[in-house]
Amino acid sequence: MDPSHITKVTINAGVITVSTTRDKDTDTSGKIICDLFKLHNINVNYYEIVPDIEEEIIKSLNKALESSNYIVFNGGTGITPDDCTIEAIEPLLQKKIDGFGEYFRLKSFDDVGTRAILSRAIAGIIEKKAVFCIPGSNAAVKLAMEKIILKEASHIITHAGKSLKNK
Repeated sequence: MDPSHITKVTINAGVITVSTTRDKDTDTSGKIICDLFKLHNINVNYYEIVPDIEEEIIKSLNKALESSNYIVFNGGTGITPDDCTIEAIEPLLQKKIDGFGEYFRLKSFDDVGTRAILSRAIAGIIEKKAVFCIPGSNAAVKLAMEKIILKEASHIITHAGKSLKNK
């Protein structure tokens, strides 16, 4: 793909960890995401840990959308009864980036085999801003960030700004 259509954009990241057991001292996956953004000169101007409660997840998303255009949720994407990140976020996506989840599961298969089918990783656009939902394990976070999210940041934000008419 010809990268000449990608414009220089400012990316402000939001990081939201969905967990009922982690706090700022034990949130290793959230720290990895923040550190990787900073390593790539991307400002992290929103960080929060919220419980696996749909209303809390949506409230945190709305706060993040005020200051961030590239938002990563980690955790709450599995298939246990408590996992509800996907249920909270997916209905709000104005455009889905189906290839993100597909590619994430493909790359996960290389590491975890058929357990990759349990991942419900998704991505999409809300208000011309990118939102990703990824599993909360450190390995999954590193894979998603290093292989996809960071590599495509400028490309996604360039297109997201053009994707929704009259918004």
